[in-house]
Amino acid sequence: MMTPPSFFDLVEEYLAFRHGLGFELESRSWMLRDFGRYADRTGHPGHLTIDLQVQWALSTRLSDPAYAAVRLSTVRRFAQHRALADPATEVPPAGLLGPVSRPRKPPHIYSEAEVRALLREANLLAPCHGLRPRTYVAFFSLLLSTGLRLSEGCRLERRDVDFAAGVVTIREGKFRKSRLVPLHPTSTEALRHYATHRDACPGAPRSERFFRTDRAPALTRKSVERTFSSLRERLGWSPQGRARQPRIHDMRHTFAVRRLLAWYEEGAEADRKILALATYLGHVRPTETYWYLSAVPELMAITSQRFEHLVRSEQEGGS
Repeated sequence: MMTPPSFFDLVEEYLAFRHGLGFELESRSWMLRDFGRYADRTGHPGHLTIDLQVQWALSTRLSDPAYAAVRLSTVRRFAQHRALADPATEVPPAGLLGPVSRPRKPPHIYSEAEVRALLREANLLAPCHGLRPRTYVAFFSLLLSTGLRLSEGCRLERRDVDFAAGVVTIREGKFRKSRLVPLHPTSTEALRHYATHRDACPGAPRSERFFRTDRAPALTRKSVERTFSSLRERLGWSPQGRARQPRIHDMRHTFAVRRLLAWYEEGAEADRKILALATYLGHVRPTETYWYLSAVPELMAITSQRFEHLVRSEQEGGS
């Protein structure tokens, strides 16, 4: 008699299926794997039940009830998938632990002083004079200067950085879309300088990945987030006095907002520029880029001023 697969194995099977359809599910993957481990650890027998899913959703240490609703919504999709193969699977009713959707929080936009502080602190990482501090300075600098996603930066390979052309190739980014990202000459030179030091680092593991450390052949999402969390704590960055606590993803937001502000100050045609920025960032829908116009006070103010100017011009022209 065959032993039935563990819940963790079933989760992995589901994630592989979703990845094959082009979904990365980065934020959901670790949640579902945590659920799989939880279910196996509790020794839950038989079919996937609503009770098991709710127990896991509520097991979080975070006090925000909306987070439990998000967790249940995540595992609910897995349950819907499982129900196709196992009709006895119980799928929780939508909204069982409350609504999932909440207003999207405005991003944190890094100031020049914060960027300098982050890079200065990254340069002090251990080992002193080793590859790791140089790697993180170069990595965070790239994200800030190009708006790459964290996962895209981690996956960069040596062949993806063309120093002669000043272009980075993003292979199969979000939704399996590839794109070319032109670099500013200063960014190209900084990456070239890092690569020279990386290749001359004695004892470092050989790797085809562009970013690596003294011991690791590649940066991983988990290691970068852990390092950033440590740096943030050392810098004393908290949500107090900010739109939210600074995150790595806010480097992408910062790049987009600064680019839009610069174009507005130059008097550029915003709609055409936003479409170009959406392509550069790898947004699937331009609406994802237009969101910044209402999410950031500085951009919202400029948009309002331009609208008022347009209305005033039309009124004067019609009088």
